[in-house]
Amino acid sequence: MTDDSKPPASTTDSGIPAPSDEYSLTVGPAGPIALHDHYVVQKMQHFNRERVPERVVHAKGSGAHGFFEVTEDVTQFTKAGFLAAVGKRTPVFARFSTVAGEQGFPDTVRDPRGFALKFYTEEGNYDHVGNNTPVFFVRDPSKFQDFIHSQKRLPDTGMRSNDMQWDFWTLSPESAHQVAILMSDRGTPRTLRNMNGYSSHTYSWVNAGGDRFWVKYHFKTVQGPENFTDDEAKAMTAEDPDFHRRDLRTAIDAGECPEWQLEMQIMPFAEAGDYRFNPFDLTKVWPHGDYPPIVVGRLVLDRNPENFFAEVEQSSFNPSNLVPGIGLSPDKMLMARTFSYHDTHLHRVGPNYEQLPINAPKVEVRSYNKDGAMTYRHAGAQPVYAPNSYGGPQADPARGADLGWPVDAGELGRYAYEKHREDDDFGQAGTLYREVMSDVDREHLVTNIVSHASSEVGDEMQLRVIAYWANVDPELGARVAAGLGHENGSSDGHASAQAAELVAGRANRA
Repeated sequence: MTDDSKPPASTTDSGIPAPSDEYSLTVGPAGPIALHDHYVVQKMQHFNRERVPERVVHAKGSGAHGFFEVTEDVTQFTKAGFLAAVGKRTPVFARFSTVAGEQGFPDTVRDPRGFALKFYTEEGNYDHVGNNTPVFFVRDPSKFQDFIHSQKRLPDTGMRSNDMQWDFWTLSPESAHQVAILMSDRGTPRTLRNMNGYSSHTYSWVNAGGDRFWVKYHFKTVQGPENFTDDEAKAMTAEDPDFHRRDLRTAIDAGECPEWQLEMQIMPFAEAGDYRFNPFDLTKVWPHGDYPPIVVGRLVLDRNPENFFAEVEQSSFNPSNLVPGIGLSPDKMLMARTFSYHDTHLHRVGPNYEQLPINAPKVEVRSYNKDGAMTYRHAGAQPVYAPNSYGGPQADPARGADLGWPVDAGELGRYAYEKHREDDDFGQAGTLYREVMSDVDREHLVTNIVSHASSEVGDEMQLRVIAYWANVDPELGARVAAGLGHENGSSDGHASAQAAELVAGRANRA
């Protein structure tokens, strides 16, 4: 009979009783440690490997479990099973993250936030990999790596550089809309519970009758949007570097489960071709007056992870995980992400990352992919190739067919997006500044820009910053110029004109 007063015996990772938790095997009390003390050696080996490489972007994250519930009938738009009936609930895991900083970075720094969701549906996992902003900095994947490098660290000093960031932004006019959001107080959300989430990308839906639609997802916080001011966010980095992570966990433990309402913008498939600007441009939003959002359901997070590493760090999301009824769009960034995300998980976690419990679907997997490091699921006496004559699984095009769109054949080349009549890099940023922001929002935007562009940013770069914002709105440019100490936007008229020409020239070529 076991003695219930004693703790269970510790073991090796093979389940063998451990010889000691405290003392290494040595030659005499003062002698050297024996190499064949496998228990100590294996403990050290595992410790050296207990952290997988952190994510290149979105390194610091927080997560929680919950559910998505359908509240409105959307079967006229999509045949996706998890959206098939009002009241239907689907288990979900959510991961929120900063973008540029490393694992130890404070939660409240000025940065976009990742908003990733894994829906464990009866048709397999559906991954929604978005941000807390409806747009992004670039529209072509060839620039994504360069953008991220500009937000990271210099190779010689290992320091982050505001000058490097403004250099990239001012040479990439398409970034203006996202930078305007980032430099506003929306760049420093008060909590993860008080920020919205967006698909940013355009996706496609198809219903049971084969009718197709273009769609955008908006997860609106029921708690209400709240943001820190720049000073408050900076103060919190010192007071509690894990403030967002702690707040989310504390709220759920207290039963104050955060909730978001999912609203969809839906565009009839044929309207994309002659819409007034390119609807697949990731730097643009669809005006709500053109496509009013409709309510679809609600997302509730009600359970905290029990093991942070296993559930938050090893959770892996992939935009190509699309269930029947949901597909991609001609958004170039989205199409590139369908390769990039899976590839980075193979490197960071391993070739069988989708067999880990947090990533594994709740349905049976019938795949011809096999073996590889850390394989847990094995097919047994089943065919390992297709086609075969021995009862192996076969694809069903009617259920799993990808959603497509018509493409005019053309010459292979490298193209900007085909221009629509109102395509413009600065227009929506200007509308955001003039028509959406309040007086306080505008004041804080100017203050935040001036603060950021005053830190180790030289005069010549500051003139480019001024020209960049003047293209968004002349008044905004003048206010930034005054804040940076450049009267009328310039301490050197010739340099100011050159900066304006550079920024405008990049916009015209885009």
